[in-house]
Amino acid sequence: DLNMEIVEFVLRNHGVDIVKAWNGREGVDIFASSSVGEFDMILMDVMMPVMNGLDAARKIRSMTRADAQTIPVIAMTANAFQDDVQRSFEVGMNAHITKPLDINKIREAITDVMTKNLSSQTKIGATGFGNWK
Repeated sequence: DLNMEIVEFVLRNHGVDIVKAWNGREGVDIFASSSVGEFDMILMDVMMPVMNGLDAARKIRSMTRADAQTIPVIAMTANAFQDDVQRSFEVGMNAHITKPLDINKIREAITDVMTKNLSSQTKIGATGFGNWK
């Protein structure tokens, strides 16, 4: 809940509209019932109840809708080992942010997946960042 509040606060302050899901199953259902292109990105906590973020991302990527393969999915997790990063990428996530979350990590990940080829996958560290809107 706290990480969701932090991300929501940061993104809303940058004019981003947010739709929240409280577990992986709810996130999959929200995406599945949305219009194609309705969402620009998914920030996915890996450790969620009902369905974890890895299973949720795998489920989204397996959908037949036009944007299921291209919507950027960013993992947010305390799991920082290389195996954890690899698992995120194996299910189709585009970036892997480790907790504790900070504004620079969030900005870097969002900018990275929105400006690079969406098939690229990047582990995001805590490096500095320039202006972002």
